[in-house]
Amino acid sequence: MDNTLWIFVAVAAAGFQTLRFMLQKSLSMGTLSAGGATLARFLFSAPFVAALALGYLSYSGAGWPALGNRFLTFALVGALAQILATWCVVALFQHRNFAVGITFKKTEVVQTALVGFLVLGDRISFGGLLAILIGLLGVLVLSDRPEGGAGLKRFLNIGAGLGLLSGAFFAVSAVGYRGATLEVGSDDPLMRALISLMVVTASQSVGLGSYLIWREPGEVGRVLASWRSSIWMGLASLGGSLGWFVAFTLQNAAYVFAVGQVEVIFSILISVLVFKEQISRREGAGIALITASVLTLVLFL
Repeated sequence: MDNTLWIFVAVAAAGFQTLRFMLQKSLSMGTLSAGGATLARFLFSAPFVAALALGYLSYSGAGWPALGNRFLTFALVGALAQILATWCVVALFQHRNFAVGITFKKTEVVQTALVGFLVLGDRISFGGLLAILIGLLGVLVLSDRPEGGAGLKRFLNIGAGLGLLSGAFFAVSAVGYRGATLEVGSDDPLMRALISLMVVTASQSVGLGSYLIWREPGEVGRVLASWRSSIWMGLASLGGSLGWFVAFTLQNAAYVFAVGQVEVIFSILISVLVFKEQISRREGAGIALITASVLTLVLFL
């Protein structure tokens, strides 16, 4: 198999994910709570994932693949971490603009490298480490508050905190998902991705839906009522999640997320063209560093 396939898959996943976050931000701006917008992302994706997975199983004629002993643990830990990460991102949109919010989330690359090494033993090359450090510098530039401040206070703000926290949760989810796909007994990367994704989205819909029924009465009803908008978010989510899962079966999760930082470029276009938001020079410098990080990674691998 072409060893560069994962790069193209990761770029496509980043594009779908940007579209999904755009729709999610719109839903969280008065229509749904942060939890409701997060549930919509999973609930309206799960049926499409299940249909695609079962359809592919039938088409391939391979039968249900064997699952390793750690499959369910990896899948469920990844699912919970992604719920918390997505919730943080939706809450973050209330503090910073769309492009900067997405870039804060990109701390997941650095954190995924660490979690991947500790849990799965995934190692990073010198070139990969250089790319990740350039990206980290870009994130630090972006974490500065618009109103400024002195010393560390410039970086200690709610937007930065939510962004870093979302990155940590996304790192755990990425490593969990990579671990889950590696536990599926199949040589077909699409099969491994679909089986893992079906289990994950089903558990997320049930788990988060149950929580909202308990903690936010009426919110699940509002999520269901938003189906005309949410169904498109579900389809975008399917494209993004499937892309990430396929890429995770082929490559180290930290490298996948590093290439996925092209999402920043896509988010700039959405931020300016859709939400009519302004990008400052400082934010532009941070975004440029993130872009340089991606290019460095691609050149060194």
